[in-house]
Amino acid sequence: MAEITAAAVKSLREKTSLPMMECKAALKETDGNEEAAIQLLRERGKVKMIGRGERETTQGRIGIYTDDNVAAIIELQCESASVAGHDEFMQLSDDLAKQLATGPGAADADALLAQPSPSQEGKTLAEQRDDLTNRTREVFNLNKISRVEGRCASYLHHTGNDGVLLQIEGDNVDAGRDICMHITAMNPTALNIEDLDAAEVEKERNILTEAARSEGKPENIIEKMVDGRMRNYYAETVLQEQPFVKDDKQTVGQYAKASGLNPVQFIHWKVSSR
Repeated sequence: MAEITAAAVKSLREKTSLPMMECKAALKETDGNEEAAIQLLRERGKVKMIGRGERETTQGRIGIYTDDNVAAIIELQCESASVAGHDEFMQLSDDLAKQLATGPGAADADALLAQPSPSQEGKTLAEQRDDLTNRTREVFNLNKISRVEGRCASYLHHTGNDGVLLQIEGDNVDAGRDICMHITAMNPTALNIEDLDAAEVEKERNILTEAARSEGKPENIIEKMVDGRMRNYYAETVLQEQPFVKDDKQTVGQYAKASGLNPVQFIHWKVSSR
């Protein structure tokens, strides 16, 4: 039997958009012959269009599932807005998130797709996806997956293409959802000041220092000026320091504390963002 190389599996996967293990199995059955493997997969109804893997998947949906002490978020991409809004596509994204949260977990997209579908008994998530892929004739791509152990609040924009998962300590999930909505609107890059990239913070401080010097400010007050301007920088980039969208007289951190919450981490994904 011919050796099935990683390059051969990758090539077949790009042509068929099928999971790595299905491509490898087909190549094994056909002794490494790619054309024969494609024919075998077509005969089994796995794929109807060859070469579609090169097409762009710029639309899609964020799937989110939360339970008492576990949650998950996924990004499922497709080619068109009409398919992204299809009931079965939305069901697939929901099923992927639910299985990731409530199942054994998954190291990557292929491992998740190999697991059972929560809504279609007797089918794997890959089979559920393949069936819909072949009927819509579009490329699907499970771009990102993440599972969080702990209590979470969440928010999914009505378009389905922008979602937030926020891990919290505390029981006020409604307040946590308000913070998730804030994250969607204000797009912070870090939870706390300490979470920011130190090199980026230093770069910003240097820029502000040079700007103050160019304004002719005395050296003995430049540091205080820069400290003040850095507070504005933190208010733009750090969740806990941002003015809360529902009440800008307090920061998100102050709102969370008053609500009995301690935000632990957040995940904010938009479809097709990298």
